[in-house]
Amino acid sequence: MINIMIADDHSMIREGLKQLLELEGDYKVIAEASDGLECLSKLETITPDILLLDINMPNCNGLEVLERLRAKKSKVKVLILTVHNEVEYLIKAADIGIDGYVLKDSSSDELKTAINDILEGKQYIQPSLIPTMNARLVARDNDQEMLDSLTRRELDVLKNLAVGMYNKEIAQKLDISERTVKNHVSNIFKKISVADRTQAAIFAIRNNLVDIN
Repeated sequence: MINIMIADDHSMIREGLKQLLELEGDYKVIAEASDGLECLSKLETITPDILLLDINMPNCNGLEVLERLRAKKSKVKVLILTVHNEVEYLIKAADIGIDGYVLKDSSSDELKTAINDILEGKQYIQPSLIPTMNARLVARDNDQEMLDSLTRRELDVLKNLAVGMYNKEIAQKLDISERTVKNHVSNIFKKISVADRTQAAIFAIRNNLVDIN
């Protein structure tokens, strides 16, 4: 018997998953949680074989739950079950440390395959997401090389440029001449392979140099 916990803020989804998994008799849902804090609280007293974890939850989202579990060196295996097919969510989850990532519109057979593979010590990523994930990882490696080529001052200029500051404003903030800022901007464009300030801003946001919230 495989013991499972489901953390999702939609009761119908929890109930549907429970019925689906327990139908064949190989799985037992031993706990449910409707938000992240409840999930973490219940995991203090129980140890399921696997946690089915949604990303969008109140009071600590799924990625935050995952971070806390990994920070505590929890041995609970975590399968993210989400509507998010954006690769950035997948990469963030993978960086924190997931055992699996499956979309909610996947088939029941795929979900069970993911659970069984994870319990065998494998990592399961929904196959349809893998090409995009790999392409983004290659792009991230390229971004890192370009970031490493920037000087500290160029990074300062890029961060301020990304939040919409003009050269004159950047010069005043960094206490340098406007001409020096223009030279830095030109060098930045060459080093990160962009043609204008908008593309540079997108690069900065993509690489978490600025907070857009």
